[in-house]
Amino acid sequence: MNYIGSKYSLISFLEESIDETLKTCNETRNPSEMVFADLFAGTGVVSGSFKKQGYSIIANDIQYYSYVITKHLIENNGNFDKERCNQLIAELNSLEGVEGFIYKNYSYEGTEGQEYRRLYFSDFNAKKCDAIRIAIEDWFNQGKINENEYFFLLGSLLNSIDKYANTASVYGAYLKKLKKSALKEMELIALPIIQGTAECKVYNEDTSELIKNVSGDILYLDPPYNARQYCSNYHLLETIARYDNPEIKGKTGLRNYTNQKSVFCIKNKVADAFNDLIKNAKFKYIFLSYNNEGLMPFDTIEKIMKKYGKYKVYMQQYRRFKADNARENKSDSTIEYLHCLVKEDI
Repeated sequence: MNYIGSKYSLISFLEESIDETLKTCNETRNPSEMVFADLFAGTGVVSGSFKKQGYSIIANDIQYYSYVITKHLIENNGNFDKERCNQLIAELNSLEGVEGFIYKNYSYEGTEGQEYRRLYFSDFNAKKCDAIRIAIEDWFNQGKINENEYFFLLGSLLNSIDKYANTASVYGAYLKKLKKSALKEMELIALPIIQGTAECKVYNEDTSELIKNVSGDILYLDPPYNARQYCSNYHLLETIARYDNPEIKGKTGLRNYTNQKSVFCIKNKVADAFNDLIKNAKFKYIFLSYNNEGLMPFDTIEKIMKKYGKYKVYMQQYRRFKADNARENKSDSTIEYLHCLVKEDI
């Protein structure tokens, strides 16, 4: 999935930096003996990478669509029949389209006569999305699929439908005409199964509250960097994930996301929120991903982390997320900082 803040291209940088920190501290435990927490998990790229290494994973995200995808990637571990799941994928792909909530509110044909003619998906793909989403819910309620299969199929739908969205990467707006990829007929593709060797758990909670109730060895934090809320940028994926027929408003058909707003997107609150997070963290090694254009200044982060132990920073330049290309930026790249704290008294 094309996702704001994804660390897919930075995985090697993150892994090498974290490994170097552990070696510097003479940490000799094997990954299978350590707990790695990823509490702003997004689409599970970082936690999935550390799951492969054998770590026990704690993952979390307040967005439900993110929780769905990550719950499959992190908790599912070959604990269901792959052949059966491939058959389920094929069955879902064979369904006829249905004029459901997505079609009626986010396709051009479906919104005829409404105040706003929305064009997030082609008529065909909107109907196909509805048909698949309804079937997944019905199968689960009828006992045809179990919870592991439910999140596998729903996560696969979210990842697949995103590839056919008529947007410039996020759902804050739709394009005036269907682009080439949006014209293609949707095909449901199975998400991969990540093999791990340790127990893993995924949460759908506010990180500021969850941090008080979890503990481990390595804490990785990748909060929002700027004022743009993920809940508005990806509102349509949230609606597909929940399929709760929400009241929507405005040109883009936004759902109410009041309870999902992140304090890390509010300039005059982010520093205090970050300080509380570090203070409450029961982890020895804490890493924060943040770039040079974030709401928190570099010096603020350094000052807060130094209060709680030994501090170090790693950095790497990388290309800007493509949805930002149209914004008035001075360069096409940014600097990613990985702030490191070895916390005392843990």
